[in-house]
Amino acid sequence: MKKILIIFAHPKFEKSRANLALIERLKDESHITFHDLYEQYPNFHIDVNKEQELLEQHDVIIWHHPFYWYSSPAILKQWQDMVLEFNWAYGPEGKALEGKTVMNVITTGGTRDVYCSEGYNSFTVNQFLRPFEQTAKLCGMHYLPPFAVMGTHTLSDEDLENYANQYEVLLDILKSDFKQDALTNCFFVNDLPILSN
Repeated sequence: MKKILIIFAHPKFEKSRANLALIERLKDESHITFHDLYEQYPNFHIDVNKEQELLEQHDVIIWHHPFYWYSSPAILKQWQDMVLEFNWAYGPEGKALEGKTVMNVITTGGTRDVYCSEGYNSFTVNQFLRPFEQTAKLCGMHYLPPFAVMGTHTLSDEDLENYANQYEVLLDILKSDFKQDALTNCFFVNDLPILSN
């Protein structure tokens, strides 16, 4: 069974209906580690050695965050800058993350139709996430398309329940020997029929 590390970054977690719904579905299971960066590092003093050890102990890494200004909240960028060191995560001797799977789980206030060339955001979510994808590539990781909960301000409780169900199924898939190549050619992972069954 693969071990999953959820690196969670949300400065206003207690006010987020969408993220609360997703996180409530995380079972207290030994193969899932929920790691809240803002709770762990309220002063942004990141323990690099601890974070690197956590990464080494897990097979699947999930960057779970709201989509703030077309990216992530500040602490996740700080985490990347500090933790993904040269000759540890990348570079001639940087093989610590090689072969691991990584993806973004995001929530957005904007709906799906505003994230395209015709929408007011001009680009797709996947295009905005290119720095995460390239970071994964540089570190030799296998990057999956994002799981996205969009239009969060207008979602009903039933909609949120459906997304939470999909997230739970996704985590079950990621812990197994499921052929993850099947996930790489879709726009959003949560569009896959397997998550709706």
